[in-house]
Amino acid sequence: MQFRTQILISKSNSPIDYHSKVLSMGSCFAENMAEKFDYFKFQNETNPFGIIFNPVSIEKLFKRVCQEQWFEEKDVFFHNERWHSFEVHSDLSNADRQELLETLNKAISETNKQLKEATHLIITFGTSWIYKVLEKDEVVANCHKVPQKQFSKELLSVEVIQKSIQNTIDLVQALNPKINFIFTISPVRHIKDGFVENQLSKSHLFTALHSVLKTEHSKLNTAYFPSYEIMMDELRDYRFYGEDMLHPNQIAIDYIWKLFSENYISENSLSTMLEVDEIQKSLRHRSFNPESEQHQKFLAKLQQKINLLEKKISHIKF
Repeated sequence: MQFRTQILISKSNSPIDYHSKVLSMGSCFAENMAEKFDYFKFQNETNPFGIIFNPVSIEKLFKRVCQEQWFEEKDVFFHNERWHSFEVHSDLSNADRQELLETLNKAISETNKQLKEATHLIITFGTSWIYKVLEKDEVVANCHKVPQKQFSKELLSVEVIQKSIQNTIDLVQALNPKINFIFTISPVRHIKDGFVENQLSKSHLFTALHSVLKTEHSKLNTAYFPSYEIMMDELRDYRFYGEDMLHPNQIAIDYIWKLFSENYISENSLSTMLEVDEIQKSLRHRSFNPESEQHQKFLAKLQQKINLLEKKISHIKF
C-alpha cells in the first residue's frame, strides 16, 4: 500500500555532471539547491545579484548581463546611510557609492563570462507580486526598507510573466545557444501577501511558465523541475517546514535534492558524489583525542582520498 502520492519526474536528456558549469538565479530556494551543488563540489555559481523573486526583475538582470549594460550613478540611491540599487538585493548595498557601482559592474562582467561558459541555467521563480517605485514607475527587485508609500503593489498578469520568461530565454540563448534551462517554482509560500494572494501569485507563475515551455520555440533545451509540487503533495505535512511554517526545512531540502539528483544528475557522477560525501563527513568529524596515533592515521588516510579525488577532477578543492 502507498500512503502518499508521488510526483513523476522525467529524467533529463542533458544531465549535469562534474564537467558541467551551472548558474542558478532566483528566489531563496535557488540558494538551498546551490548549497547542495557546493557540498558535492559541482561547478556552480548562484545569485550574483542576490536573491530575486519576480520574473520581471530576473529578466532585467539578464538583459544587463547579456548586453553588458553597466550600472551608472543614476541607477543607485542613498537611504539609511547606504547606497542601494532597486535592481538587486540589499546584500550588495554599500556605504560607498563608487564601491557599489564597481561591485555591480564586476558582477555583470563575471556573470556574462559564466553565462557564456555555462552548460545549465537554473531559474527559480518565487512570486508574481511586484512593487513599483512610484517616482520612476519601475518594477523593483528589493525595496531596501524605503517607506511603503513610495511604492505601488501589483500582481503581474500571466501575459506579462509569459513575455518576461520568453525574453529571458531569448536573451540567454543569443549569448549561449547551447545552454540548458531548468525552471522551477519556489515551494516557499509568501504568506505576507495573504493565503489566497499567494495561491493566485503561484498560479500566474505556473500558467505563464508552462505556456512558454510548451511552445515549439522553447521546447529545445528547456525543462521543468516540480519542486513546488513535491513540497505541496509528497511532503504535505508541517514536520517538513521550518519554524516559520513557510520555508522547507533541511529534511525537505534533502528530499527535494534527492529527487533532483536522481533525475537531473548523470549516473556516472553518482560514484563521485559518494566519494565527496564521504570526505565531507570525515572533514566534519571531531576527534575526542586529536593527538592520538589513531586520529593521525585517520587524517593521513583522509588526505590521501582528497589528493586522489582532486587529481581526478581538477576543479574539486577541499
